[in-house]
Amino acid sequence: MIIVMRANATKKEIQDVEERLYSLGFKTHPIYGEVKTVIGAIGDKSSIDASSISHMPGVEAIVPIMKPYKLVGRELHKEPSVVDVGGGVKFGGKELVVIAGPCAIEGEEQIYKVAEAVKASGAKILRGGAFKPRTSPYSFQGLQEEGLKLLYQVKKELDLLVITEVVDTRDVELVSRYSDILQIGARNMQNYRLLSECGKTKKPVLLKRGLSSTIEEWLMAAEYIMSEGDSKVVLCERGIRTFETATRNTMDINAVAVVKELSHLPIIADPSHGTGNWRYVSAAARAFVAAGADGLIIEVHHDPQNAASDGPQSLKPEVFDELMQGLRPIAQAVGRTL
Repeated sequence: MIIVMRANATKKEIQDVEERLYSLGFKTHPIYGEVKTVIGAIGDKSSIDASSISHMPGVEAIVPIMKPYKLVGRELHKEPSVVDVGGGVKFGGKELVVIAGPCAIEGEEQIYKVAEAVKASGAKILRGGAFKPRTSPYSFQGLQEEGLKLLYQVKKELDLLVITEVVDTRDVELVSRYSDILQIGARNMQNYRLLSECGKTKKPVLLKRGLSSTIEEWLMAAEYIMSEGDSKVVLCERGIRTFETATRNTMDINAVAVVKELSHLPIIADPSHGTGNWRYVSAAARAFVAAGADGLIIEVHHDPQNAASDGPQSLKPEVFDELMQGLRPIAQAVGRTL
C-alpha cells in the first residue's frame, strides 16, 4: 500500500509512520517529492488495521497497490527511473547506452582488441562473460576468476565500465568485486535466491527476460531484487521461445511499450541473443531504438569464426561501427542521443 503524507508533514511525522509500519512487519520505501512524501509499504496488509495508520499525524491517505510488483510498478513510482551505473553512464535518460563486447572472455589479446574497438565506436560499457552457463557441459564454460581479472584490468586501463554475468549465489561476492554491473541471464531469471543475493549487493543489475517468461513474471523477478533495497535495476528483452526456427528466438518488440507502461524501470534490448545471427542484429537493433528502448547490448568479436562462444551472432568491429553510425539518426528522430 501507499501512504500519502500531507504537504506540511514534518520529518518526525514521516519517521513515526515508517517506524510504525516497520513494527508491523512492513518494509518501507519513502519517496520524497517537492510537495508531498509518499511511503511505499511492502508486506502482508491483512495483518494491519489501516485505520491505525490513517489516523496518525501527517497522514493524508492510504492507497492500495493493485499490481503484484509493488516496487517495480508505476503505482508507487510514477516517473520513469534513471539508473546511474557510475562513470556518468545512466540508463533511462536522454542518451541511449550501448553495451558491447564478446560473449566470453577468451584471453588478454582478445578482450583488449574488442574493448578498444567498441569504445572507439561509442559503446559506454564493455560486456564479457567469465562464467558461461552452456547447454552442453562439454562446451567452454569461461575463464571464471581469471576472466574477471582480465575484465577488471581492461576497465582500469581503458576507462570503461564493465558488466558480466553471475550464475551462482556462491559467486555473487566474487563477481561484485570486479564488475560494475551484475548481469542475470535468461536461464536464471527465476532463480530467486540469486536475485535476492544480487539485490543485497546494491550494485546495478541487468535482468534478462527468461526464455519462456511472461512480462509479469519478468517484472516479478525484478521485484525480488528491488525488495532487497536495490533500486538500480535495468530490464533486458532478449527474445522468447516460440514456434519459429528461422531465428534463435523471437524478439518481442511489444515488450518495450508494455514495460514502459507497467514499470518505471529502464529497458534495453539484446538483438544478438534474440536473433542468433549477426546478419539480423543491426535490423533488430534499429527497430528497438525506434520503439523506445533505453539501450542495447550487442556481442562483438574480432574473429567470430573462431570464437569460443556465440560466434555466429557476433558482429565484427567494423560492422558494429557501421551499426552505431546508423543508429544515431534513428535515436535523434525519437528524441534521444547516442
